[in-house]
Amino acid sequence: MDDAMVFAVHLALRAGNLLRTFYNPAGVRATAKADRTVVTEADLASDRMITAAIHEQYPQDEIISEESSHWLQDNQSTTWVVDPLDGTTNFSLGLSIWGVSIARVANGMTELGALYFPMINELYTARRGEGAFLNNKPIMVRAPDPNQPMSFFACCSRTFRYYDVSIPYKPRILGSCAYSFCMVGRGSALLGFDATAKIWDLAAAWILVEEAGGKFSAFEGKPPFPISSNIDYASTSFPTLAAATPEVYAMAQEKMRRKAKFAFIVQNKS
Repeated sequence: MDDAMVFAVHLALRAGNLLRTFYNPAGVRATAKADRTVVTEADLASDRMITAAIHEQYPQDEIISEESSHWLQDNQSTTWVVDPLDGTTNFSLGLSIWGVSIARVANGMTELGALYFPMINELYTARRGEGAFLNNKPIMVRAPDPNQPMSFFACCSRTFRYYDVSIPYKPRILGSCAYSFCMVGRGSALLGFDATAKIWDLAAAWILVEEAGGKFSAFEGKPPFPISSNIDYASTSFPTLAAATPEVYAMAQEKMRRKAKFAFIVQNKS
């Protein structure tokens, strides 16, 4: 691993270990934000630590983070895209699937990513052209297998509210957007979908799925990449689909249709 990849991995591990000190199986206090998502003291502490470390190591780079910086100043800058705690609702309720997502973006596209889920001891890493890994072991997507009748579709809690879905796989709502996409990259899920994903949910997982051999793309509306300086990333969602193969992706496109009463959501953001 080069210096930036080593830095991202070490930073994800540090942040995960910091978050663990706030974690309580009985739950922790959470506060609702304006967009109706929740935030805890752990989110904010992790964000402060991560942004300070990036500013110290890479002072010339920009940062987009869920809890602090939502705008890019320069389209040409190298940028770190950070979710200091993905799966905050799970975290606040004492569940175990939550983690840290850190990506570095160059020329508008993700060049590397590190995602760490400390309570289940899973570290996902990927760098453009170098493959995808889980705990330093290579991972690949897995195509549909006729000898494995039970396949699953990892999705968010808003999927069935906004879409009519007739996908022939068991749906699973894991509570962490990034982790759902990791399930595709490691070959556990055939599909991953999030109806309202933000750029910090996607940046590291995107390269992980692609480097694992999968297809990752905007399902509708504007694509999230290349990142741009004229977007407020706090108020911009990207319905996004990850699939093990192009054929599975095409099938999902046919079998997921946005409900008519929610069509204006994408039209207003296109």
